[in-house]
Amino acid sequence: MRLSTGRAGTGGIGTQRVMLTLYRAAGVLAEPFVRAALRARRRRGKEDPARIAERLGHAGRARPQGPLAWVHAASVGESLSMIPLIERLISNRPELGVLVTTGTVSSAAMMAERLPAGAFHQYAPVDRLSFVRRFLDHWRPDLALWAESEFWPNLIAEAHARAIPLVLVNGRVSARSFSRWRLARPLIAELLGGFALCLGQSEADTERLQALGSRSARCLGNLKFAAPPLPADAAELERLADALGGRPRWLVASSHEGEEAIAGRVHRRVCAQFPALLTIVVPRHPERGPAVAKTLRDLGLEVRSRSQDESPGPGTDVYLADTLGELGLFFRLAPVVLVGKSLVPLGGQNPLEPARLGCAVLFGPHMTNFRDIAERMKVAAAADEVADEDALSQSLARLLDDDSARQRCADAALRFAESQAHVLDAVVSAIEPLLDASAGARGERARA
Repeated sequence: MRLSTGRAGTGGIGTQRVMLTLYRAAGVLAEPFVRAALRARRRRGKEDPARIAERLGHAGRARPQGPLAWVHAASVGESLSMIPLIERLISNRPELGVLVTTGTVSSAAMMAERLPAGAFHQYAPVDRLSFVRRFLDHWRPDLALWAESEFWPNLIAEAHARAIPLVLVNGRVSARSFSRWRLARPLIAELLGGFALCLGQSEADTERLQALGSRSARCLGNLKFAAPPLPADAAELERLADALGGRPRWLVASSHEGEEAIAGRVHRRVCAQFPALLTIVVPRHPERGPAVAKTLRDLGLEVRSRSQDESPGPGTDVYLADTLGELGLFFRLAPVVLVGKSLVPLGGQNPLEPARLGCAVLFGPHMTNFRDIAERMKVAAAADEVADEDALSQSLARLLDDDSARQRCADAALRFAESQAHVLDAVVSAIEPLLDASAGARGERARA
């Protein structure tokens, strides 16, 4: 099968075919293990028992009539970044249906809350050829929009073989992924050649896509800048704001293992200067709540857990918001936010989310997943990087103590978050001609 007419580097088309054939053969041999892995994930709560068949390519609902765009994203962050694009496409084309696929239970729950009318969610099929073909046979999408860095060979190759236009949206290739993909350049060049258009989220990502073999890569800006502020329940916001009163407070957003202990030790240091300090911790994975609570209590801290319907009281040191989909609420309550996944070497979370809600933003040294945004925020004085626990304690104390400095940081963060308001218009303008061409081809097939 040939996906690209461009050069694929050393080895050429023959090497591409061999690598894809070997990948598919491995998928056939691995099917019993795939099914066993899905069962194990289901037992751990990582798969939805009621919808496990979707992972095997079985549709959970009928295909809607009319044109259908398929949006594929990995998990919560990627799928949320696609919502403004989905909303705009449906607004421009009310007849368009939008199928959104992701691979995690948390993203499915989030999409159930956030998708607009006309869009719906299904779990992505595991990338085995028979599952993929079953999925595409049912849905027959007219256009596929691929978010960020999900390069699944069978999904991409089979969609291209069926003449479904593919667009990589907000494409991201980290330095680590780039090094790995260069070892399999014939395969990645073949996959990238299947995309009618590759839109990198930064100039660096675009250059890496080009170096890996894309001949259609260009940069129109980062679609994450188009995302609206995360929502919050107004009544709950008012209730918690009243309960907290004027207590100094800060938030550790989307924390990962190891960061909660750091936050607890920082709390103990900073509360010597601010005795009424409240630390709010929102774990990235709410199911870790009991373990996080134990870690913090072992440090001698008084912890209240939101999942247990506990409210923070005057003696509460840490409010553990171990729930899903409430970050927007806590960003509005906390004037200073540490972006999680950045004090441990895991790549960071999206710093634009607290920035667009007027928070003073801090993050650790491990922001590789958002390196371009993080570096530009530092240059614009829109965020501070803290190297370690000591630096975090010092920065937090400074921002809590100096209202003017904190407000300057928050204002700069908000300006930065609003600095690429044009990006959604540019991305939609690039995509819509492909939708028009697909609609024309569909009409010709219907008349034939």
